[in-house]
Amino acid sequence: MRIGVLTGGGDCPGLNAVIRAIVRRGVQSHGYEFVGFRDGWRGPLENLAVRLDVPAVRGILPRGGTVLGSSRTNPLRVDGGVRRVRENLDRHGVDALIAIGGEDTLGVAAELGRAGVRVVGVPKTIDNDLDGTDYTFGFDTAVNICTEAIDRLHTTAESHRRVLVVEVMGRHTGWIALHAGVAGGANVILVPEHPFDLDRVCGWVENRFKINYAPIVVVAEGAVPADGGMVTKDDSRDAFGHVRLSGIGEWLAGEIERRTGKEARTTVLGHIQRGGTPTAADRWLATRFGLHAVDAVRDGAFGTMVALRGTDIVRAPLEAATARVKTVDLALYEEFGVFFG
Repeated sequence: MRIGVLTGGGDCPGLNAVIRAIVRRGVQSHGYEFVGFRDGWRGPLENLAVRLDVPAVRGILPRGGTVLGSSRTNPLRVDGGVRRVRENLDRHGVDALIAIGGEDTLGVAAELGRAGVRVVGVPKTIDNDLDGTDYTFGFDTAVNICTEAIDRLHTTAESHRRVLVVEVMGRHTGWIALHAGVAGGANVILVPEHPFDLDRVCGWVENRFKINYAPIVVVAEGAVPADGGMVTKDDSRDAFGHVRLSGIGEWLAGEIERRTGKEARTTVLGHIQRGGTPTAADRWLATRFGLHAVDAVRDGAFGTMVALRGTDIVRAPLEAATARVKTVDLALYEEFGVFFG
């Protein structure tokens, strides 16, 4: 059997661990051959392929990013895109495809599955917002990076008696903001699921200064004020229709400074959260996902994705990854309210 492999969407720590596990399991346990498609869905769309074998994946376990490259190409928005993907898969003699990606990548995979492509999915997003799996690899690395940044920012905030606003990733959900904010001892955590009251935020900030403490505000990039809208970079959209988010941190710092008279600065962690070597936990989870993805192909479990449920790796319908966004429940968010202000 010959299996195609691709990584789509934003890069993520742990992708190479998945690729390595897929190839090692497939070659050494089943005698499969592998074709790697470059740059996400652009690979099978434009026939960009490389050979994947055991020598090709040696040494990639601790590396960040993806050796196959990635993109946000959407073949469903290209005239004849599905037909071209199928033709190029056939050209390489691909019997099945393993697609590693988030909501958009797996949404395309599900559609191709309905068109007759034999596909298995591996969930990937540092935002941890895919339904159907308890956690995704890359999330732990992102939280650790953000926590370290918050730890470091506490000292400069205290030295200069400033408010420091830390903007982290999270378009639709606040999992990174909540986990890193709690772990880093932030005084305010703002998430997209629950619009925030700016007056209340400023009250929390002022309360911290009253006890001679410089506050840290952690805000997810998709967070919105209760009486306003989402802050975007411009009106442009990517191939999946997503607007480019940017600026909630700067906007919030400006409002806090204007309303409280306290000096405020912003740190936008941005792509730093995606880069670098994955944590041990992400290497572990990504490796297990890769091993089980190959087993799903072996068993003919097409149209499914591997998922983490408790400590077990299970199979879930691909549609489960895109049916709804896994959001931060209000009760969980409020659980940490004692630390705000």
